[in-house]
Amino acid sequence: MKKEIENIRLDYLKQEDYPDLKESMIEAYENMPNAYWKEHHIEKLINLFPEGQVVIRINEEFAGCAMSIIVDYTRFDSKHSYREITGDFTFSTHDTEGDYLYGIDIFIRPKYRGLRLGRRLYDYRKELCERENLKGIIFGGRIPNYHKYSNDLTPKAYIQKVRDKEIHDPVLDFQLSNDFHPAKIITGYLEGDKESNEYAVLLEWNNIYYEKPQKKASVTKKIIRLGLIQWQMRPYKNTEELVQQAEFFVDAVSGYRSDFALFPEFFNAPLMAENNHLQESEAIRELAKHTEGLVKKFAELAISYNINIITGSMPEVVDGKLYNAGYLCKRDGSVERFEKLHVTPDEAKVWGMQGGSEIRSFDTDCGKIGVLICYDIEFPEVSRLLADEGVDIVFVPFLTDTQNGYSRVRNCARARAIENECYVAIAGSVGNLPKVHNMDIQYAQSMVFTPCDFPFPANGVKAEATPNTEMILIADVDIDLLRELHQFGSVRNLKDRRKDIYDLRKL
Repeated sequence: MKKEIENIRLDYLKQEDYPDLKESMIEAYENMPNAYWKEHHIEKLINLFPEGQVVIRINEEFAGCAMSIIVDYTRFDSKHSYREITGDFTFSTHDTEGDYLYGIDIFIRPKYRGLRLGRRLYDYRKELCERENLKGIIFGGRIPNYHKYSNDLTPKAYIQKVRDKEIHDPVLDFQLSNDFHPAKIITGYLEGDKESNEYAVLLEWNNIYYEKPQKKASVTKKIIRLGLIQWQMRPYKNTEELVQQAEFFVDAVSGYRSDFALFPEFFNAPLMAENNHLQESEAIRELAKHTEGLVKKFAELAISYNINIITGSMPEVVDGKLYNAGYLCKRDGSVERFEKLHVTPDEAKVWGMQGGSEIRSFDTDCGKIGVLICYDIEFPEVSRLLADEGVDIVFVPFLTDTQNGYSRVRNCARARAIENECYVAIAGSVGNLPKVHNMDIQYAQSMVFTPCDFPFPANGVKAEATPNTEMILIADVDIDLLRELHQFGSVRNLKDRRKDIYDLRKL
């Protein structure tokens, strides 16, 4: 058969195709007498939703067909029957404002089976679902081999054995291989389906590109431009000089239409020089007095330069306790705070710094993000919890003095991107501060990491700055690639976790 094929193509189903369709259905459903649509049914479907009815032809011969409607699934119980979902076969349930594509029928003529033609029809349905911005595809899938096992197995046990490849079911096997997942077992679904004992499996495919219709004039971006600032530590006479340098970089990355500007951890450390005569624990608390004014200035810059600014981190005193805190200053004017959760032994011993107590994700106009300060990225549990909340980008402002310290941050950030199927951006400081105790030398190379799969760089590195050089790094990341990875990746780290034997949750 394969050698004889000269042309395969998809067409919209037309009314003149009805004689071929009827003949093909009789062949395809030979064990279900009279299981074919009447001509007036086909006419109604074509008139209601022509894009949902497609035929596949081989050498101009009718080889198979897929039919579907759009439904408002909130109107139906999950235990619905085929008769109910089709409006007693009138298709009055078709709703152009609905949220799901419902598969009414799909079949391939027996002589053309084995050519994976059904996959082409399913692929068309998926493309249609994406084009119509629907939540997904659903349908009741027959289990035609169940009658052979019904005396010994419940439908649930039968489905599990099919999934475990212990039993072959031609319909369910095919649907599972096309990324549909069982959601529920329906009883009394299709009258007269003796092969399935009138059971069906409610199968779902989720559209990863679905966007909830907006009620306001805003769009969630899918291509996000990151602006990383590799900050040079240098002496400043006062806060105004430091702010002037910070604004220079905000201006630079916003000039490239970046959506985010990321500053490093403790980027304002040069201001401690004037207190170098004090003990380190006292000097850091003096530095904390600048934090409120800097946050206010960054909030103004975020608005005036139309960019979301992650301020890196700064020391901050709250109720007498010293924290390493940062701020997300959004371009809509709102400001949110985050804290370093894990302080290093040096931060605790020399400065008396406390660890934060809340793991937070943030909603932005570019999707959900997380911010982990330096040492926090070395604790995989935190990133995993953020991934469970739907974070697409993790920002890591860091400060490391030596290359081995930097390597810990870099390698852990790279691992977090792979295991959590997200982007991780790290930005650090370079140079030295001879007049600032405990902050005298810096080593950094700012980078953007990706998962390691075919749509991404093979080494998982999207962009990297020159080591130990003051500069900006601009990189675009595509959120839709993450959605594809979650669904179709070579490996699926998030999906394949063994939650049946271990669990991770916030306290």
